[in-house]
Order: sequence, then C-alpha cells, then structure tokens
Amino acid sequence: MKHFVPRSFLNPVSLAGAALAGISFSLIVFLFLLEAFTGHQKPYMGIIAFVILPAVLMLGVVVTIVGMYFEHRRQRKIGEEIKRLPAVDLNNPHHRAVFGFFSAVTVVLLIFSAFGSFQLYEFTESVQFCGEICHAVMKPEYTAYLHSPHARVTCAQWHVGAGTDWYVKSKLSGAYQVYSVIFHKYSQPIETPVRNLRPAQGTCEQCHWPKHFFGQKETSKTYFLSDETNTRWRISLLLKIGGGNAETGLATGIHWHMNINNEITYVSTDRQRQAIPYIRVKNASGKVTEYTSTEVAVTPEMLSKGEERRMDCIDCHNRPTHIYRSPKESVDEVMTLNWIDASLPSAKSIAVDALTQPYATEEGARDSIGLFIRAQYANRYPAVAASRTTAIDSTIAVLQRIYAGNFFPEMRVSWEKYPNNIGHLDNLGCFRCHDGKHVSKEGKVLTRDCSTCHSILAQGDHPIPASFTLQKGMDFVHPVDIGDAWKEMNCSDCHKGK
Repeated sequence: MKHFVPRSFLNPVSLAGAALAGISFSLIVFLFLLEAFTGHQKPYMGIIAFVILPAVLMLGVVVTIVGMYFEHRRQRKIGEEIKRLPAVDLNNPHHRAVFGFFSAVTVVLLIFSAFGSFQLYEFTESVQFCGEICHAVMKPEYTAYLHSPHARVTCAQWHVGAGTDWYVKSKLSGAYQVYSVIFHKYSQPIETPVRNLRPAQGTCEQCHWPKHFFGQKETSKTYFLSDETNTRWRISLLLKIGGGNAETGLATGIHWHMNINNEITYVSTDRQRQAIPYIRVKNASGKVTEYTSTEVAVTPEMLSKGEERRMDCIDCHNRPTHIYRSPKESVDEVMTLNWIDASLPSAKSIAVDALTQPYATEEGARDSIGLFIRAQYANRYPAVAASRTTAIDSTIAVLQRIYAGNFFPEMRVSWEKYPNNIGHLDNLGCFRCHDGKHVSKEGKVLTRDCSTCHSILAQGDHPIPASFTLQKGMDFVHPVDIGDAWKEMNCSDCHKGK
C-alpha cells in the first residue's frame, strides 16, 4: 500500500505535532486577516500572532520530526526493511507528487517565515508594543508620551535610532526588561536617566539640526499666585537660544553648550545627575578650563566614584517626551485657558492642594479629589459652595484629568520623581552648574545672572524702565515681596512644583 507521506510519519507523536503546527498556522493566517480587515493594531493580537503562535508552530514541526526519528528507529529495530535516506525518483508519478507537495509546503513556510519575521520586527518596534504590552509598568510613560510634543515619533526612533549596532543593543536590553517585568524585578518608579541611551547626535539631531539654532525666541508665561483672589502674574522673555553655528556669528546663547565648537564634560555624584561638583570645558582652539564647586570638597576619589559624561541635548532636555507636570504648572496652565474659573476664591491653592494629597490609587484619587474640593469650599466659603456648584464641579473634572495624566501612584510616579532640567523654577535645572558657585583656578565663575540666557521684556504691571535695553532686559521683580532673598536662593528651594 502506497502512502502519500513517509511511513515514519504515521505515528501518534508526529501526527500530534503536525496537528499542532497546522492549527497554529491557520490561527496565524486568521489573526493576520482579522487585523488587516479591521485596520486597528492591537498589541496583544500582535504578540499572539507574531510571537506566540509562530513559536508553537515551530514546536509542532520539531515534535513531528522527533516522532518520525523514533518511529524510524523502531521500524529498523523490529526488522522492517527501511532505507537510511529517502529515495526520490522523479520519473515515478507518486514520488513526483510527494516531492512537489513537500516543495510547495516548504516554499510557503519560507515565505510566511520571512513575512512573519518582518511583521515581528515591525511589531517590536511599534509604540503599542513598547507602551501597552507591559501595561501596568509602562502606563506612566505611555500616557505621558501620548500627550507630549513627540507623540508622532515612535519609541524606537527615539530610543534606538537607525543602524544595526543600536538595534542589537536595544534588543539585548529589552530581553532583560522582559525578564524584570515577568519576575517583578523592575523599580517603582522606573529609574532615570537611562544609562544605555543612544547619544542625541544619533536621535534628536536627525530632526533638530543644531547648526540652525541661532537668534532669540520670545515666550510668555502666566502664573496665578496662591492668594484668595488668584492674582494673575504674566512675564514675557526673550530666550537667547542662539549659539549652534559659529558661521552665523559669535557662538553665544543657550545652545553654546552643544557639541559643535565646545566640548563640555562633567561629573555627577548622584544617579539623576543633579549634583555636579566638576565641569570641564574645552573650546574650539583646544583650551581647557575646569570648574569645581565651592560648596563641597572636590577630591580625586569623589570624581573617580562619580559618573563622567560628555554633555549633549539630553542633559538639559531630559524630559522631552515623558513629561510629568507639577501641580502648580498644571493648574496655572488650565487657569490661563479658563478651564478653572479664576474668580473662585483660592482656586489656585485649593486645586494644587487637591493634587498633592497622598492618594493610594488612581481610582481612589478620582473620588477623593471631588470630596476634597467640595469640603474645602463648604468649610471655607459656604456661600460659594452653595451658589457656584457648576464652577466647582468643572474644577473637579479638570483636576481629575490632570491627575490621570501626571500621577501614577501604583508605580509611584509623579513630577517629584523625575526632575525636569529645562529652566530652573521647580527644579535645579540650569542652576546645577550656573549657580555662581562653580569657579575655575583662574577665578572665573559660572554666572547665574538672569540676562545670560534671557531678557525680561515685561512682568506683571511693572513699567518698563528708562534704562531698558533688549540685550539686558528688565531686572527681575519677584511677584511676592521677599526682599533680595531670591538673589541668594535657588527658585526650587521654595517652589518645588507645589
């Protein structure tokens, strides 16, 4: 009796393996067609269709081959006539049919393997894979990403960039991340900065071309004081962003720090690179200037234990995408947009207090924010609580949205865990180095003069002085009279985002 398949295939193990492979292949095709026709990428469907099921299919193939091997040995042991290797005679119609069938199956499997490998590659590079597979762990990063200025830049473009080297490095790093998620070895919150992040020259600078940073940029900010009337305070600045291209003139301004004509190296003594006791500057002509902090004793032992790093974009723009805004910043923004009625007494301070309460879960926070706001107005302003329920309810809804986008208690994530180095209001930022306390051997000081980086054009209701120049700007006036204390302290000593 002729068999279409080898006799060694006809055993329970091989038949079970073939059934497993066939079912897996059918499911892969079905899920692919389902995703193609629905038009929506679903991360869990992707990991099933391009990771789990192909692995099951290959397991089925291996089981089939193993079953055939042992069946082959069994047949030889009992004395059945069997050849060591199959004989193929293409002049034999049966052999031709079997050979053609197996050749066709092999070609189809190779095509689907190539297609599946490409789909797997694309899937593991997708935002959905990075942000939604490990939902509980990556929820803070994914939520912040969706509300960021870079929401159309994929995770891989930012964290990996082009080229094989960094792709391989990212996958090796990803293998450990998978392990840490499965066995709950990850930190809460996830530690930053990322140690193996690709330098900005291979990622950021593919779009943000530093040679075209020059001139000044006008920006305005509106703040609300934490008094009963929510006093509005507006300040307008010219940010001196120039300095990226010496060909357009003298390289000055904020982007003077870029790795174009200057090489800046620093040593930090903490994980988040906030404590910087040593800075080394090498200019285009090769001259080296070293600055050390006067607040700590900088020793060779301290420098050897610290992290040495050459400065690039990420040292200032350290939260370009995963931005967790402080309560004060968030409330100022929505009050500027009139999403919270500034005529509600003490709206600013009550709203910030509501956001900074220690909530255990996101769900608990949603309910507690409403209870907190209503209780505050009922106790402090009973007439307002009775007559302005619509404005209070609207305030609660806005604060619940702010909390959902910036606070993740299950992962212990908030603005306090991730200092933002742009500016210097709520975090040290620029003042990590430009604090007036980093001095070279020659006596040169890294200045903290406001006009180094920006010129104040207008602030509050203060008139423009007769001595005003665009380069120098107005002298800063603190919205609340604290004398000259602001000249000696860092802004973040008081503000802290609250």
